[in-house]
Amino acid sequence: MEQHDHPAYAKLQAIGAEITQKVKPKAVVVFSAHWQGERDVVEVNTAESMGLIYDFYGFPPHYYEMQYPNTGSPELATKILNLFSDAGIKAEGVRRGLDHGVWAGFMCAFNPKTNPLDVPIVQVSLFDTEDPDQHYKLGQAISSLRDEGIQIICSGMAVHNLQDYRRAMRRAMQQAPKPMPYAVTFDEALKEAAETSPESRQKAMSELLKRPDARKAHPTFEHLLPVHVAAGAARDDSGKQLWTMAEGSMAWGQFRFGEVGA
Repeated sequence: MEQHDHPAYAKLQAIGAEITQKVKPKAVVVFSAHWQGERDVVEVNTAESMGLIYDFYGFPPHYYEMQYPNTGSPELATKILNLFSDAGIKAEGVRRGLDHGVWAGFMCAFNPKTNPLDVPIVQVSLFDTEDPDQHYKLGQAISSLRDEGIQIICSGMAVHNLQDYRRAMRRAMQQAPKPMPYAVTFDEALKEAAETSPESRQKAMSELLKRPDARKAHPTFEHLLPVHVAAGAARDDSGKQLWTMAEGSMAWGQFRFGEVGA
C-alpha cells in the first residue's frame, strides 16, 4: 500500500482501473485467503456497514488506524446464500468487517481518492479445508452472478511462504536477491494450470497441490485456494496470467478469467 515504487502496486492500479472504467460492475463479491468458514460450511457477510478487521501483527501503529470506505449489500448476500443452497453447498450469513486480504489490495487497486470502487462489496469465506475441488465448485455455484454484472475477485497469492521470508530477505541483503527456486517453479506451474483449456482446468488446478514444490510454495494452502474459486466461477472462459514476479519466498501472479467486454 505504501511502497508505491513496487511493480505490484502499479499492476494492481491497472487492474483496478480496468474494472472501474471498462467492466463497471454493479457490485463485487470477494473471497479472501484470510477468512475460512468451517469444513463443510462457507460464510457470507450480510452486513451493510461494519469496520475493517486488522488481522495482522507487528506493523507500525498507523496500519491499525487505516480506513477503507465500503458498503455491503444484504440483498446480494441473500442471493449468494440462495445460490449456494441451490448447489447443495451449506452456507451461513454472518456480520463482519472486511479483513486485510480484501482492503489492503483494494486500497491499491481501488484507491478511494483516485479510483473509488463505489459499488457494494460482499465478502465470502473459503472452506476450512485444503480441498481444491471443493473450492472450484464454490466458484461454479456463483458463476451466474457474472451474467448480472457482478465482479468476482479472489484475493490470495501465487506463492506465499512466510516461514522462509526472513531467510529470503537475508539473501537480498547479501546482494543475492534471487527468488527461492520454488517461487519460480510453482508460479510457472500455476500459470500453466490456470491457462489450461476450460474443460481440463479443474483437474490441472487440483494437481497443483500434489506437486513436490507445493508445500514449499504454500506451507498451508489458504493463500492458493482463492484462485480455484475464481477458476470455477469462470465456467467456459479462458484464464490468463496478466503479470507476475517471483520475489524471495513470494510470487505476485495476477490472473483474469474471461475478456473485458466479452
